[in-house]
Amino acid sequence: MADATLLRAVAERAPRALEAFYDRFDRRAYSLARRICVDETLAEDVVQEVFLHVWRHPDRFDPTRGNVATWLMTMVHHRAVDAVRREATRRKYTVPPIDDGDDWTGQDRLPLGPGADEAALDRVEAGHVRDALERLPAEQREALTLAYFGGFTQREVASIAGVPLGTVKSRMFTAVRTLRGMLEGQVGRGEGTP
Repeated sequence: MADATLLRAVAERAPRALEAFYDRFDRRAYSLARRICVDETLAEDVVQEVFLHVWRHPDRFDPTRGNVATWLMTMVHHRAVDAVRREATRRKYTVPPIDDGDDWTGQDRLPLGPGADEAALDRVEAGHVRDALERLPAEQREALTLAYFGGFTQREVASIAGVPLGTVKSRMFTAVRTLRGMLEGQVGRGEGTP
C-alpha cells in the first residue's frame, strides 16, 4: 500500500491503519529523533507527539509539498529541535542543589581551582554561538542544526527539509559566513589568539 493511501486510511479511521502507518515509519522517526535529541526518553516523547499529531490531523498533509515520508520526518525534526531547545532552557534556569561536601560554585557549577577560568570562558563562548545561531534565518539554522548537531550529511538534510541539495549547500555556506561575521572578536580561535 502506498504511503499516501495508508495516510488516507488513517484519516478515514480505518481499523489498524494507524498501527500500519506507525509500523512503517516508527524506526526512521525514532532514529531521527534520537540523533537530534540524544536522550532516549526525549526522542520517544517526540515520536509519540508526532504520531499523535498524524492521528489527529492527517488532513494537514499536502501532497504538493512533498511525499508522506518527508512530511513526517520534517515534523519529527522540528519537534525534536523544539524539544532540545525546551530541555536546554529548562536546564539553564534550573540550579541543581549543592551538597555541602561538593567543591563546586553555586551559580555555574564550575569546579574551583585550576581550569575553572577556562571552563567559564568556554561557557561564555558557547552562549555567544547559541545567540548567533538564534539570529540566523530559520532555514539556515535548520540546515546547520541537522548537519552539525544531528550528524546528517548535506544530502540527508536536503531529504529531510524537502529541498534540493544545492539549496542546502547554499544555506549552510551563507550561515557559516554569517556566523563568522557575528562571532568575530567574541569567540577565540585557539592557542596564541591575541
